Amino acid sequence: MAKLSRGVMRTAVWLYRRSGGKIGGKMGQAPVALLTTTGRKSGRSWTNPVLYQPEGDGWVIIASYAGRPRHPAWWLNLKANPEATIEMGRDSYPVTASEVPDEDRERLWRKMTAVYPTYDEYQKKTTRRIPVVYLTRR
Repeated sequence: MAKLSRGVMRTAVWLYRRSGGKIGGKMGQAPVALLTTTGRKSGRSWTNPVLYQPEGDGWVIIASYAGRPRHPAWWLNLKANPEATIEMGRDSYPVTASEVPDEDRERLWRKMTAVYPTYDEYQKKTTRRIPVVYLTRR
C-alpha cells in the first residue's frame, strides 16, 4: 500500500510541475503548493502537495495527515531540518518552517478551514494536536 501511495504522490507532483500547477493546483477552494523537505533519516529530498494560504510574507500549511494518529513525515522532516522549498505554479521559494505559536494558532486554523473545512473533521478524528505551520520566505 505504501508503494502505491508513493506512486500516486509522485504522479501528482509530476503533473503539477509539468502543468505549472494547472493540474493539481487546487483542492476545492484551497490552493495547492508543493513542499520539498529533506528526509530526517535518509537525507533525500521529498516533495508533497500541501494546501496553503498566504499570511504576511509567508504561507500557512496544516500538518493534518488526514487525521491519522501520527504526524506526516514532511512535518517530522521539517522539525529536524526547517529549511525547505515551496513551489506555487512555476514559482519556487526557499522557506524556513516553524510551528505557529499558540496565540496565532486559532486564527490561522480558521483561515485554513475557511478554504478547507475538512481540517476540522481531521482534528476530531485524532487525539494529537494537528500542527499549524508557518513557512517564512528566506
